Amino acid sequence: MSGGKLIALAAGGTGGHLFPAEALARELMARGYRVAFITDRRGQAFGERLGVELHRIRAGRLGAGVSGNLVAVAEMAIGTLGAGRLLRRLAPACVAGFGGYPSVPTMLAATRLGLPTLIHEQNALLGRANRLLAPRVARIAISFAETAGVRAKDRAKLVVTGNPVRPAITLMRGVGYPEADPDAPFRVLILGGSQGARILGTMVPQAMAQLDEILRHRLDVAQQARPEDLVAARHTYREAGITAEIDSFFDDVPVRLASAHLVISRAGASSVAEIAAIGRPAILVPFAAAAEDHQSLNARAFAASGAAWIMPEHEFTAAALAARLTSLSTDPAGLARAAAAAAAQGRPQAAHELADLVDRLAGGANGDHGSVERRDAA
Repeated sequence: MSGGKLIALAAGGTGGHLFPAEALARELMARGYRVAFITDRRGQAFGERLGVELHRIRAGRLGAGVSGNLVAVAEMAIGTLGAGRLLRRLAPACVAGFGGYPSVPTMLAATRLGLPTLIHEQNALLGRANRLLAPRVARIAISFAETAGVRAKDRAKLVVTGNPVRPAITLMRGVGYPEADPDAPFRVLILGGSQGARILGTMVPQAMAQLDEILRHRLDVAQQARPEDLVAARHTYREAGITAEIDSFFDDVPVRLASAHLVISRAGASSVAEIAAIGRPAILVPFAAAAEDHQSLNARAFAASGAAWIMPEHEFTAAALAARLTSLSTDPAGLARAAAAAAAQGRPQAAHELADLVDRLAGGANGDHGSVERRDAA
């Protein structure tokens, strides 16, 4: 389709930035593009797993005090110079960035060279790095229709693509919501085994232990928890007579999501996208320490249609969660409506739509760059 054109992807830092970059890379390679992955130390494993051309660029992170910011600016400047040399050599047809400070040097260099560029924002709030880049790039791909932090003059660049999800998630898209029969097992999936997940690992078992005996015996729980919380959580469930599988990692989350009647989760962009893609009702507990409280914006965007119930950390007590679970478990029709609302927001073809955008910017099979303006080097 594309004659082997090269697309450069700039991503690094956390999985929230890296996973959509990986999904796009796979879609682009399936279309015949070559992919170069430009990243930091933490992103190297992703590039190696994909088997694509891998390059590492220096990048600093602002916000660590005056001295730390000075070092970060210096690192960013060095990284931008290095990225410029790299991009001149690679001559990519398009450069796509996925937010986070590791993407900034490459994207700054790409815009200065006049290359076709886009950034992808996973959250309902444009991140700091993407806010810096937004005035400079040609297109801004967003995951939520309502995305805060976008300047009025940049809104014409917006394209809603959604946040790419794993192929295994997409395969579960067609699995219907399981009927929540009041006399049958009630399956609850709790996701979150890493950053900020302590409150889920401790509060959820305590809440479920407070439920009445009939509901406790109906529960079929699968919970991801931090390794240090596993023993206590298992003990609490066992003492309460609740059927529960607790582990620090599940390698079959898509299947578990599809079979769940209810999900309890943080409101990270990837988690919300996967819940929506399969279409399951959720209780969302935004991570209070997330940068600029962006998880609360994700949760509100998802819950606005009735797909979820939001419980901020300061309200996420065992008693409050127990009351919420009791209410939801006796309202199968309400759960089914929430599942339908969640599915309506799912964008399982996000990687495909993002690749279409890249293809247009790269000139498709025609070898030109269409209407995308090439800026003179600054």
